Formats: sequence, structure tokens, C-alpha cells
Amino acid sequence: MLSRVFPFLVWFKNYNAAKLKADAVAGLTVAMVLIPQSMAYAQLAGLPAYYGLYAAFLPPALAALFGSSSQLATGPVAVVSLMTSTALAPLATAGSEAYIAYAILMALMVGLFQFSLGALRLGVVVNFLSHPVVNGFTNAAAIIIATSQLSKLFGVYVDDAEHHYETIWHTILSAVHYTHLPTLGMAVLAFAIMIGLRRVNPRLPNVLFAVVITTVISAATGFQKDQEVPIRSIKAPQVRAQIEEFNETLDFVDAKSAERVKASKELDEVKKQKGEQTADALNLKNRIAILNVEIEHANEKAHELRESLRWHEFARAGQGADAAFHLKDKAPPGTPGAVWRIKAGSRKFDTAKLKFMGGGAVIGTIPAELPKFSAPRIDLRIVTALLPMAIIISLLGFMEAISIAKAMAAKTGQRLDPNQELIGQGVSNIIGSAFSSYTVSGSFSRSAVNLQAGAQTGMSSVFSSIVVGAALLLFTPLLYHLPQATLAAIIMMAVVGLVNVSGFIHAWQVQKYDGAISIITFVVTLAFAPHLDKGIMVGVLLSIGLYLARNMKPDIARLSLHYDGTFRHAQQFGLEECRHIAVVRFNGSLFFANVSYLETIILDTMSERPELKHILVVCNGVNELDASGEEMMSIIVDRVRGSGRDISFSGFNDHVLQVLQRTHLYEKIGEDHLYRSVNDALRYIHRDAHSATAEEQCPLRTVLPVDAAARRFAVADDVKKKWLDEHPRPSDAD
Repeated sequence: MLSRVFPFLVWFKNYNAAKLKADAVAGLTVAMVLIPQSMAYAQLAGLPAYYGLYAAFLPPALAALFGSSSQLATGPVAVVSLMTSTALAPLATAGSEAYIAYAILMALMVGLFQFSLGALRLGVVVNFLSHPVVNGFTNAAAIIIATSQLSKLFGVYVDDAEHHYETIWHTILSAVHYTHLPTLGMAVLAFAIMIGLRRVNPRLPNVLFAVVITTVISAATGFQKDQEVPIRSIKAPQVRAQIEEFNETLDFVDAKSAERVKASKELDEVKKQKGEQTADALNLKNRIAILNVEIEHANEKAHELRESLRWHEFARAGQGADAAFHLKDKAPPGTPGAVWRIKAGSRKFDTAKLKFMGGGAVIGTIPAELPKFSAPRIDLRIVTALLPMAIIISLLGFMEAISIAKAMAAKTGQRLDPNQELIGQGVSNIIGSAFSSYTVSGSFSRSAVNLQAGAQTGMSSVFSSIVVGAALLLFTPLLYHLPQATLAAIIMMAVVGLVNVSGFIHAWQVQKYDGAISIITFVVTLAFAPHLDKGIMVGVLLSIGLYLARNMKPDIARLSLHYDGTFRHAQQFGLEECRHIAVVRFNGSLFFANVSYLETIILDTMSERPELKHILVVCNGVNELDASGEEMMSIIVDRVRGSGRDISFSGFNDHVLQVLQRTHLYEKIGEDHLYRSVNDALRYIHRDAHSATAEEQCPLRTVLPVDAAARRFAVADDVKKKWLDEHPRPSDAD
């Protein structure tokens, strides 16, 4: 009982110093990858980098302690980070206090959903996300994640557009206009280090080496060159006017937003007191609609002003407080040629401290402390808005985690419990949210590192958490100069592993419709990005629709004797059918959606074969029988026997037979018309069906291929002859 509640107790059976050492080394190795990756993924989620460290602190240990996998490494991951950003973008500005609070609330919601599924033993729900859907989504997500980092590689800044491909196009245009070459060089160096070390020795922490080397270079060369100056230092009147207009526009947006909030509250009160279809309610609705239009137009104007300010290039004359910034093409002779740009964000400019950038972007200050306990703030309005994406992230995150865990269990021989893994992931997100963590999941790359480093138990993840905690307390000042371009390179290298083109080919080879679903999910996810939920939903709906379509028209085959002695699909294998007995195989449960299809096939068979005397329905694939199926079976029996023919059934399992007995259809069909196998049925049916017939060789007793072309499905002639010699035609006495 204790081991079910606290599964980590199992670790310590036969635990010794050698295993402890192996776990400690593996935990340290994973932490070297986890620390830089977690900061990169936090920024991908729209959060300050150090929130990635918070997510890498407690959740890895908690997921290991309460999960079932000994090597699964939990923490921030690329796809979940991107989906977090997608969910929160419409609700708040990335990096703002409200945005951070919503990200933490999202982690709590995801954790509660995962924990509930695990506690109720409902891990099977994850099967709604089929493999083709996940493959299409993850391939698209990998491309979206990689391309979202282009602005950091080139050192340019653009606003997010409604669609991701528009944002990428704007990024490319900005990069063509101006690329900060030191930033691009830093990214190229990071790529070279990671790729080079991976080829030299995959066991080396190439990500850590890239972080250390680029951070040292950044600090030594003064990679970041920011300066704060008053607005009067800008010697371009039109630029100063744009800054003032931008601030006025944001003031207008704030004022109108406050009016909208007030009007919404008044509308709620009016609905309660007077009803929704009253003059006052309609006036307030109209007022809110007008405010929405005004806010939208103002936001568009602010966007245009912000883009224009980012487009300007300045040259700096003088130093310190005496610095003057001129438009580069109008700078006085002798002004240094270095390019400076205004840092324009989504907030108002502080005209006393305008920030100019003359270098690359770095991580900046990280608080040197552990995250404090603080219960997430619960806002029911926000909970309602986040719920659909929280469910999707819960299922997708768990599917990623359990897939990784299964892959490692196949190598280690460990037994996994998917429901316990759900509990572990849920606990890590629930408790993590109380310590400022955003949503986490299992990481493929770090789990692989954990396994390769020799991790014996989940204690390796506990050691990883301890190392991250030490880094938060002791080493955060060293990360100040870490270039943002390096983090972008780390993300791009990490998501390369998510690209799996062979997954499309494999799905297509298995079933063309699975391949089509995978491709459609991929295309829709790319087209609607950053609204990633649309890609997932389209894929899930297609999968469910295809499942229903397949079950509405399940595979039905007419069988005949094959060379190997089994009964096979007559048309597919080019086998002749008996004129007097039709052997019809029904592959699928018999329920309300497909009962009419079986009736249609049997009636068509009767009309096509005038010499038909007996129909044998092979029901080995019928696992369920509902009321509609039972009723239709009764009707079919009546119609077949009413036409002067007979009908029998074979292969019903015990569960279906019990249904037939409870409804007395068993007696109607007749016990002598219910058989365990096709061979048993034909042993009794064959003689009566062939009495007074001219059929010399029945295809149900002797193999008679239709034509030479059809024999491409069969075996060679010598094999056929050998089989026929060993299986002579049974006599009537047999």
C-alpha cells in the first residue's frame, strides 16, 4: 500500500553506494543540459528566463518521486512552452505580471487534470490523440518553434502578427533591412560548438559548453551595449513626435479599456435586474462594441508607430549623459558608424530614460534566490478561458512523457504504469505551480542523457533538482551576460529531434487515411499558428470521424478456401466461390451504426447468386452486440429463411452468445446453426447445401483459382501441388 502511494520507496530496495554514485553523476549531467534549456524554453513560453529555472527546480524531483519511470526527465519542454504562449497571448502581454500569473495558473489546471485522470485510472483518455495526429502536430510545432527564434538570431524585433507565417515574413524583411552581425555571429558560434561536440563525443554536455563559451565572450567583449537617455537626446524631431504619439495612443487604449471594463460590469448588473433584451442592456452592448472598435484601431496605430520606431537607425555622438542620437543618414561628419536602435516594446516609453541598443541582447539580471511558496491566484474568468487549452496541453504533455518513458522501458525492461505516470506529472505541475513553475512535461533529449549517463533510479532527477537549486542560489550572476542568440540556438537544436518526416511515410504505408490525417494536421497547425489548438482539434475530429466511418462500414469479405488450408478473402486472393454456400465474414462489432450495412451485403449476395442455398456469417470479429444489432440479426434470419434459404453463424465469443441467450435470439437461430469455427460449420452445412446439385468440385473443399492473373496473391504452383497432395478432397463420409 505504501509503495502505491509513495512509489519511490521501491527505489531503495537493494540500493547501494554504487547506484547512488551513478544517480548523482546522471543527475549532474542532466542538470548541465536542463539549466540552459529551461531558460530558453521559458522565453519561448513568453516568460522571463529565470522562470524556466523555477520550473526546473522542484518539478523534476516530484515527477520522479510520484511517477513510475526511473529515467524519465521532467521539466520545461519546447512544445508545451509554445502551447503555453499560444494559450496566454490573447489574455495578457508576454512577460507582464498578469501573464506570469496566468502561466502559473495554467500549470495548476494542467496538474489537476492529469492527477484526476491518473487517480481515476483514466489514462486511456490520451488515446484520443492518435499517433498520426501527434506526428503531424509535433512536426509543425518543431517548424514553428524553430522559426520563432529567427528574430533573436538576427537581432531584430517585430510584433507578433495574427498568423505565424506573417510574423516570419516581417522578421525576414527586418533582417534584410538590418541584421546585427555580432548577434548572428554569436548564434553561429553556439551552433558550431553544439554540433561539433556532438560529433566528437555525444556524451559531452555540448549545450553547457556553448553557454559557457558564448557567455564568456559576451562579458569580455561588451556584447550588450545599452544606454538610457532622455528624449531630448534624440536629434530627430519626427522621432520625438512619434514617441509622444505612441505614448498618447497607449494612454487612449488604457482609458478606453477602463471604460469597457466599467460598461461590462454595468451590463452584468442590468441583465440581472432587467433582463438581456432591454433598452439599457442593448445600449450598453452597443457602447461596448464601439469601445472594442476604438481600442482595436488604437492598437493598430500603436503597432504601426512601434514598427516605424524600430526601423530607425541612429548614430551616437558623444558619451554618457552628453550623448546625442542622430538618424544615421543625417548624422554630423565624424560621428562613429556604430548603429543604435530604440528599444520599443508594448509599454509606454519613459521619456526620461529611453533605452537605446548598440549591441546584442543578453539574459540580464536573474534573482539569486529560490522560488517562494505562493498559491496561484484563481480567476474563474481566466480559468474558463484557459480550460480547453489546459486539457489539450495535459493530454499532449502526458502523451509525450509516456512515449519517452515507454521507449526507455523497452531498453531497461522496467514495467510502467501509465496512470501512476499521470499522477507523477500531475503532482509535479500542482506543487510546482505553488513555487512559480509553469507547465512541465517529460523531455526526450534530457531523458536520453539521463539514460546514457547511467541513471539507476529516479534519484537522478532529485539530484538534478538539487543542482538547479544551487545554481539559483549561487550562480545566477554568472548568467547575466548569456546572449539571447545562444538560447535561440539551443532551442533550434533541441527541436530538430522533433522533426520526423519518416512518420508521415510510415503512417501512409500503414493506412492512407492515417497518412492523410497526419499531413492535414501538419498543414492546419502551420496555417493557423500561433493558434495551435486548431491543428490538434482538426486532427482529433478527423480521427474520430474516420473511426465512426470505418465502424459504419466495417470490412465485410466473402471467403473461400486458400492453398494454405485457411479461408481467405475470395476477391483479394483470386479464389472461386461456391455457388450454393456464401461464407461472409463480418469484421467489427455489430451496433446501431452499421447493422443496415450487414443487411445490405447479405441481401445483395442473395440477389446475385440465384443458386444460393445457405449463408454462413463468420463473426469472429464481432466483440459487441447492442440492441439494434440484435434486432437486425433477427430480421436477417427471418428474411433469409423466408426466401427458402438457410443461415448459420460461426465464431461468436461467449459475451455475444450470452446476449443472444438473454434475448432468446439464440433459440430462434437454433443451436444447430451456431458454430465455433468455419470448419465446424461447413462439416455440417456442406452436404445439405450440395444435395441434388451439379457442382463437381466445391471451392470450399478444393482450391480453384479464378485465373492466372489472380494467382499473384497465391503461392507458387509447386507449393500448391504439394498442399493438394497432402490435403485430398474429403469424401462425403468425412
